[in-house]
Amino acid sequence: MVYINAYVRQHFSPLNVLSDRAVQSKYRLPRVEIQRLVTLVSPHIQRATRCNFALSPEVQLLAALRFYAVGSFLEVVGDGTGLSKASVSRSVAAVTPILLRHARTHIRMPTTRDEVRQVHRGFHAMAGIPRVIGVVDGTLIPIHNPSLVDPCWIGRKHYAAINTQVAVDHDGLITDIVARWPGGTHDSFAWANSAVGQKAGRGEFGRSIFLGDSGYPLRSYLVTPITNPATPQEERFNEAHTHTRTHIERVFGRWKSRYRCIHRSSGGLRLSPVKCCRVIVVTAMLHNMAVRVGADEPPPVDEDGETSEDEAPNPAPRESRAALHQAGVQTREELVNLLMSISPYPVTTSHQALISAPPYSQH
Repeated sequence: MVYINAYVRQHFSPLNVLSDRAVQSKYRLPRVEIQRLVTLVSPHIQRATRCNFALSPEVQLLAALRFYAVGSFLEVVGDGTGLSKASVSRSVAAVTPILLRHARTHIRMPTTRDEVRQVHRGFHAMAGIPRVIGVVDGTLIPIHNPSLVDPCWIGRKHYAAINTQVAVDHDGLITDIVARWPGGTHDSFAWANSAVGQKAGRGEFGRSIFLGDSGYPLRSYLVTPITNPATPQEERFNEAHTHTRTHIERVFGRWKSRYRCIHRSSGGLRLSPVKCCRVIVVTAMLHNMAVRVGADEPPPVDEDGETSEDEAPNPAPRESRAALHQAGVQTREELVNLLMSISPYPVTTSHQALISAPPYSQH
């Protein structure tokens, strides 16, 4: 019997020849974090083939990371890696599902009381609004697929996109993400059909609240700005609300600057919608990893036109929703009155008990 020995293609390893700064610039993560990812994905993407020159797990991972960073298969090929466009495409297809399995480890809402109190304090320090556990908003991730003829994929900016709902904490970490709806989907629908929205409706976050723009329904757990402020107190509340909510826009900018594949400047993700959704979640996971280790931020890119904000006032609620809406009005009025009695930025001793109230207890 004749045995054929297969050889794994031994490319030069950029991790061995590039400086730390160059590694972060090309792959958006420090060398140590990339090496950990190599260990994580290697058992799953080792090519089970007897063909010569199969791609090693490290080469596949680096090709995928580079694609996430630049958004172009051809640019990865142009880096001089010795890979073809088809090889890069297969590497992305192989690596993305493996990384997706670990997304829940890196993208999660705060769970312990200490974690929630820390988030409360962080948001309160921004503009004085207490008990905020997250800011929620939608952003359009452009996709490029000529076979998509259904108009539901076309967002209000007139290009095909996936409306991705994101919640962030005070540190700029993405704590929840839903990448599944076509670009024409309204933010309120995405929220109502998301796990985090349903948990909030069941009271699983206790007294904690989310902040959202006027495209979301006003609830006791989801506070939106006042449409027509009539008093100085209401105007101050809107200013504090806007100041806090712009935090998520800055997060969107940093996220898309790191991973240009989800930015419109890349021409849109040239993958099937299902694969696009996987890539979006994986880049959110990698963004959180970069934030936690303090990785350098790449130059910002223009975010104009990529948010899915629906700033038109919400329509009057139906009778079945009137009670929920009224509870939201009462919660917002409490916050308006509270903001007039405290300084908007530092956490004062007199209100420490309110800010640090047990977040998951029912009141």
